[in-house]
Amino acid sequence: MKARNVILLIILILVADQALKVWVKTSMPLSYHWDESHQPITPYDRGIRPFGQNAEWAQIYFVENEGMAWGWKFGGELGKMALTLFRMAAVLFGIWYLRDILRKRHHRGFIICVGLIFAGALGNLIDSMFYGLIFEESTYTSVARIFPEKGYAGFLHGKVVDMFYFPIIRATYPTWFPFVGGEDFEFFSPVFNIADAAISIGVIALLLFQKRFLQTDKENSKQAIETSTRVNDDVQVS
Repeated sequence: MKARNVILLIILILVADQALKVWVKTSMPLSYHWDESHQPITPYDRGIRPFGQNAEWAQIYFVENEGMAWGWKFGGELGKMALTLFRMAAVLFGIWYLRDILRKRHHRGFIICVGLIFAGALGNLIDSMFYGLIFEESTYTSVARIFPEKGYAGFLHGKVVDMFYFPIIRATYPTWFPFVGGEDFEFFSPVFNIADAAISIGVIALLLFQKRFLQTDKENSKQAIETSTRVNDDVQVS
């Protein structure tokens, strides 16, 4: 697989991810947060209809998180800094690793999966590095401006913008169900972005097709070794 094709894939994901994030950040107030008991409070709870109101299983909810993909959090401000630095290290490693697997001509599917994971990590890293500097703080009643006199946070302390919300199933656990009987049930509840989706698709595909990828790589390596073997004219074949 050619390097330019991988670069084009990464650029397309980054452009789509960042364009959507900027549009959401500058067009919508926050629409989803957690109360003190860590229960989701949505616009429906406040009598507000979100974007996508005619398709309740597929909606655009504007969420900002300080943690990992899919809204997971990690250790407050110190954890936020550590996570951002880890992302930076992962992106730098990803650049080297992509060059290495391209040079060694690994399976096309394997290279694409690595490219998806790399693009997703870089997309969320951009949020963490720069969004605090170039945006105002978003609230539940106001829309943020881009390039204000002063941003809402410093370098490396920006929040990741999420927007896709797919509550495909909303139901209640049966009363006889252990521990959670009678409580509300929702599938699929995480709010995510294009970068999260790229990472997840890359990881899942690697897990599903790793045997095929590794088998093809071994065959390619064996073929390359046999091809590079020098033929000695002095050797007589009987």
